[in-house]
Amino acid sequence: MWFAAAVGSAILFGLAGWWMKVSQMQSGSTAWLLLGLYLSGTVGFGIHAAVEDTLIPSLQDPKVWAAGFIIGAGSGLGNALFMKALEYGPASLTSPLTNMNIVLVIAMGTFVYHEPLSGTQFGGVLLLLLAVLFVSFRGNKEKQSIKESRWFVYVAVSILMFAVRNGGLKVTEEMNLAGAPVLFVAYILSVLWFARSAVRERKQQVSLGGLNNLRHERALQLAANSSRTGMRWGLLAGLFSYGGLQLYAISLQTGQANIAGPIFAANSLVVAAGSIVLYRERLTPLQWTAFILTAAGLILIRL
Repeated sequence: MWFAAAVGSAILFGLAGWWMKVSQMQSGSTAWLLLGLYLSGTVGFGIHAAVEDTLIPSLQDPKVWAAGFIIGAGSGLGNALFMKALEYGPASLTSPLTNMNIVLVIAMGTFVYHEPLSGTQFGGVLLLLLAVLFVSFRGNKEKQSIKESRWFVYVAVSILMFAVRNGGLKVTEEMNLAGAPVLFVAYILSVLWFARSAVRERKQQVSLGGLNNLRHERALQLAANSSRTGMRWGLLAGLFSYGGLQLYAISLQTGQANIAGPIFAANSLVVAAGSIVLYRERLTPLQWTAFILTAAGLILIRL
């Protein structure tokens, strides 16, 4: 059952990332996208925990709130930085590389919780590390493709944040804390964070609309459309995010983090495949090599 749950988590969470990419391609507001994502995700985890009769008892446990705060910080900041990275680099590289966080999760499962790691799985980890070296090579062609050095910073920090989220779920499972209430707290705290950003953005739009000028009115209309687009795709992404993370939490209950984690990381291939096929993103030969090595590493780990 844990294998099916892990595979399902990769597919559903990959679709969540895909809707985020669609919003970005349609000029949706990042603030409203993430607010919508965490709103629908919070509802999903809340209903799930209520059905399991774990919501109310868990909310009385300070450990659940502490775990939710830490995992929520990893999820919220990770997604915010991921969306910023998409502004400066192709999703077909950004998404697989942010999944490098899985190396940290594998290390935690192997060395902290003493889970076995086969030679094949170790080979997959090495391929992922090699992919990072290739994508960081700053040759002339690569500079034309990724011109902003900040892309590397956003990707690196998002890796750490997502490791906090994914590894944190393993820690809470070892602490015998129910997954749905922890994720409910994590998501509701992220709602508060991104609601602040969305309100700030709305105030700026209202201020702009106060100017009696056709040009400013047009800008206000575009901003309003951006907010609606972001919220619409964010609400949809949140449902898939809930499903993906809930299945991932279930797979951790009966499986190993250093196996279930890498399978979950394959969610990046959903976003990457969609970006290449539908949006025809172009990569340099060296970046194609990095993408192929990333995919090969994830596949090798899950064998």
